[in-house]
Amino acid sequence: MSPSAAPIDFKLLRLFDLLYTTNSVTRCADLLGQSQPTVSIGLARLRALFNDPLFVRTPEGMLPTPRADELIVTCREALEVLRRLADAQAEFTPQTAERTFRICMTDASHAVIVPRLFSRIAAVAPGIRLEAVRIDGSTAEMLRSGQADLAFGFVPELEPGFYQQVLYSQDWVCLAGRDHPPAGDALSLEDYRNLPHVGLAAPAGHFFSLDGLLERAGVRRRIPLQVPGFLGLGSIVASTGLLATLPRDIGEALAAAVGLRLLECPVPIPSFDVKLHWHTRYHHDPGNAWLRRLCAEIFQRPGPVGVPWAASGGDQER
Repeated sequence: MSPSAAPIDFKLLRLFDLLYTTNSVTRCADLLGQSQPTVSIGLARLRALFNDPLFVRTPEGMLPTPRADELIVTCREALEVLRRLADAQAEFTPQTAERTFRICMTDASHAVIVPRLFSRIAAVAPGIRLEAVRIDGSTAEMLRSGQADLAFGFVPELEPGFYQQVLYSQDWVCLAGRDHPPAGDALSLEDYRNLPHVGLAAPAGHFFSLDGLLERAGVRRRIPLQVPGFLGLGSIVASTGLLATLPRDIGEALAAAVGLRLLECPVPIPSFDVKLHWHTRYHHDPGNAWLRRLCAEIFQRPGPVGVPWAASGGDQER
């Protein structure tokens, strides 16, 4: 950059960071709340400042040049310094704030988590917009880049640099139709092995397989039907005579909504912790901190509040 060139402001740095992360002018514009022509003008300014194309259009998107690869580390360091300076003065007032929060979660959480969380947010922060996005292989990058604020659920394979807060432990239950054998309120291991099941396909980037856990316990299910998610699962169980094995919260919700029998799972499948996850870059962001406190108030249950994240070396919230 020449001595006479204009200084680079925060908006241009943010644009550069998001374009590097998303490889898309369209997505970058959406995240910034700007038009595509405005983003293109900003990119043109960056190209002139650094005398380099920075991003080249390809079938895979806007890919960075070697010069952009060199600059991104310095850019993100500068953004972090600017954020810390802003946080020193910033306040978050829920009653008047206007902001979109994006939370990564599974489709089960749409039924279990979203209604309670949105109702509370609507009551105390009417200008807040909530957006649910899928937990998948891109979750870590979305949290790091600021495309998402929190991840809610089970995400054990995050690299160092993340915080986590345990909300509650989740075990496994079975759903059966009202007229579905066996009779009574208990499901035997023999019944579990012999009766047909509806399976849930783990989405791309998901971090465990239920059938893998069952096989470790020496149990293999008979699965004549497999579906990609929880949508319609209650109706399927009610009308087909198939069993379903799923986490307790969504099991209880579906049982109540459709009129199904909720049975304890006869296989000792390990439980798992449902947690909040966020990147250390946003740990001191007032809005992010407010949303975390609100989630803890609504969903945290008795038990350990935080545990060391040995798998990733992450920190914990206490």
